Amino acid sequence: MLTPAEKDAIRHHYQAISASLPGFRPRAPQREMLAAIAQAFARSQERDGDALPDRQGESLVVIEGPTGVGKSLAYLLAGGVMAQSRGKKLVVSSATVALQEQLVNRDIPFVLQHSGLEATFALAKGRGRYLCPYRLYQHTADNAQGELLAPDPMAALWERKPEAAEIALLKQLSDAFYYRTWSGDRDTFPDTLDDRLWQRITNDRHGCLKSACPNRPECPFYLAREALDQVDIIVTNHDLLLADAAMGGGVILPDPAGTFYCIDEAHQLAKKAINQFAAEHLIGATLYWLGKLPDTANRIAPYLSARHELVGNTVDAALMCEAELNTLVSLLGTAPELLPTDKWTEPTWLFPQGELPEALVQLAANLAIASSTLVKRLTALTEALTEARREKPDDGAILDRLTSELGMFTARAEPLAAVWNLMRDTPEPPAPPIAKWISTRALSGRPDWQISASPVSAASDLADFLWRKAAGALLTSATLRSLGSFELLQKQTGLVWLPETHTLALDSPFDFSQQGELYVPPMLASPKDAAAHTAEIVSLMPKLVDATAPVGTLMLFSSRRQMQEVFDQLPPDLAAITLAQGSLPKAVLLTRHADQLAAGRASMIFGLDSFAEGLDLPGEACVHVIIAKLPFAMPDDPVSQTLSQWVQRNGGNAFIELSVPEASIKLIQAVGRLIRSETDYGRVTLLDNRLLHQAYGKRLLAALPPFKRI
Repeated sequence: MLTPAEKDAIRHHYQAISASLPGFRPRAPQREMLAAIAQAFARSQERDGDALPDRQGESLVVIEGPTGVGKSLAYLLAGGVMAQSRGKKLVVSSATVALQEQLVNRDIPFVLQHSGLEATFALAKGRGRYLCPYRLYQHTADNAQGELLAPDPMAALWERKPEAAEIALLKQLSDAFYYRTWSGDRDTFPDTLDDRLWQRITNDRHGCLKSACPNRPECPFYLAREALDQVDIIVTNHDLLLADAAMGGGVILPDPAGTFYCIDEAHQLAKKAINQFAAEHLIGATLYWLGKLPDTANRIAPYLSARHELVGNTVDAALMCEAELNTLVSLLGTAPELLPTDKWTEPTWLFPQGELPEALVQLAANLAIASSTLVKRLTALTEALTEARREKPDDGAILDRLTSELGMFTARAEPLAAVWNLMRDTPEPPAPPIAKWISTRALSGRPDWQISASPVSAASDLADFLWRKAAGALLTSATLRSLGSFELLQKQTGLVWLPETHTLALDSPFDFSQQGELYVPPMLASPKDAAAHTAEIVSLMPKLVDATAPVGTLMLFSSRRQMQEVFDQLPPDLAAITLAQGSLPKAVLLTRHADQLAAGRASMIFGLDSFAEGLDLPGEACVHVIIAKLPFAMPDDPVSQTLSQWVQRNGGNAFIELSVPEASIKLIQAVGRLIRSETDYGRVTLLDNRLLHQAYGKRLLAALPPFKRI
């Protein structure tokens, strides 16, 4: 239950913001959101010893907060007060870098400054965003420089002779870090760093020497991680949040049992979770590193005074994997499903319902066992090597190098095992299947195959690893409902199994009926007839857009091909004011759009799906949003195909149950580009006659804001 002291604290800090800012206007939806978050977090159950409480969603709340509500202020204030009152950490997660930067650089400082709430905060990033000083010094020390310039550089550092420019940049990075003019955070280095070069000087949990590392006191990752223990509010991203949850929680971020989560942009969480639990590997690349592993293992052997049998066991496991993969190569080389019809195609063999053909069933089981055994052997060998370093400090340098090499192999073995364990698994009904597929890859002129597997739903993983462990959580976004219901989100995120989860759809602060209008012209061509639909759009454009009016238009397409075809056929006056996505970097394109409007000219942006979400064009930068057709996603990727097949097999209708609800969310997001403030105005035009002629069209229209209808 929410205590009187907590109510008073939230009220006091909210009033302080109002008094501090002359133009601040308290909004009823914002106050409603503050109360809902505080009440949910107040229902959090404390653990009894080591046992987690039997949570049913009582401390979880899902809030759809339209643009203009002020969601970040609400969850930072309510979450901050409740976290301090209940002795918890507050973790704020977003899907995009833009929102993370906004939270750290603007929103949190604003709330703390004007509310009087005293709290500290930090940004949490994955290990891969930080420099590994030990690996950098390996590349830049005098002896390492000699190795780098040698005809056959060590495979642990380079698989090829490095370029002079690469060595010069490594030296620049080393000097900047040594003299502390750079912190080791990749995002703060003034120049762009090539991904391939960066991978050589960052690290992962496998290659890290941890407490044995001689550079640990200056390690940017560990310094940043230690800082997280000292702050009240941690800002992170969905990928890191999910990675931490997959490892059991509390590995990088705080323990979920002691954390209140505010998950913004929550509409992206389910798909990111599916990606987190998916796995893939290339056969050719895997055979390459498996072939290198025995050499590293044998170089380790002389330093192990005990448990030397681990070296032989590890080599045996690698050879077992190698043998099974070579058997697989023989089979795939003659599989008709994977034979390219020409040099440009890369066929994909999707296994319907995730059911492997008989020829692969035993092979998948063997590879699952062999790869899992290899991971265990590598882990044991790493532990033995760590012990050897304690016993033989004089050999520290070479043992550190071997530990780092061994970590690289472990980092490759884990996804190998993950793929084949997913390939072997067959979930029991009514659980959905695992998507499994093999794709041909033509690399360096030689055929190779990529093995991939992915859950089609992350609902059970999110429920088990996050919601049932967390002290409390808020999921929020401007668009969470589909067709007016939270049902799709609840199914995708596993909240459907936590019946006490509270849901709330806040009213918009905007007067849509006065600020905007919705126009659906009487189109003759159906979007299913692509050529006729495109031709009709081209003929309508001069009637829809005035090339002389100094206002902005955003036109959104679901197909790059249609966007290009419409652009190519625009009359000259419209073509002169149109900026197409992909023709310029996004930031440059938006600047050009603003410049044209500032000069008193019209400007129109042609964009795809990524411009339908998160793009903010306030005022006259966007007074007309034109949507070429309903944003139905083609279920052409293996995960979507497998899910659709499963729905159909169980007597459902994949189009109605999956495609229409997801299109509803995308359509609402696209329409939401028009009204971004209480002074915005304009029109949304939908060029798809299915809205008027199909039964689902009425449902899609009903879910849109209540614009004046034309």
